[in-house]
Amino acid sequence: MLTKRQKGGVVKDLRRHEKDTGSAEVQIGLLTKRIKELTSHLKKHPKDHHSRRGLLLMVGKRRRFLQYIKRANEKVHSKLMKQLGLDG
Repeated sequence: MLTKRQKGGVVKDLRRHEKDTGSAEVQIGLLTKRIKELTSHLKKHPKDHHSRRGLLLMVGKRRRFLQYIKRANEKVHSKLMKQLGLDG
């Protein structure tokens, strides 16, 4: 679970304008942060299948957002991938 401070940091780094909190870039950043946290949780608790299902759903949602960004603006997509440290 992300704290308010962690969410604020991600939003501040990825927002398009001052009041942007829900753009695709911000949502991808928040999902990436949650995915990293959940991955570390699952390394400690490998039999937690409910959390694993949630992780897979988040990964799929992030993948769809990334496909949308790639179709809409290739430059923003490549910049976002570098900024978040994703390989793709």
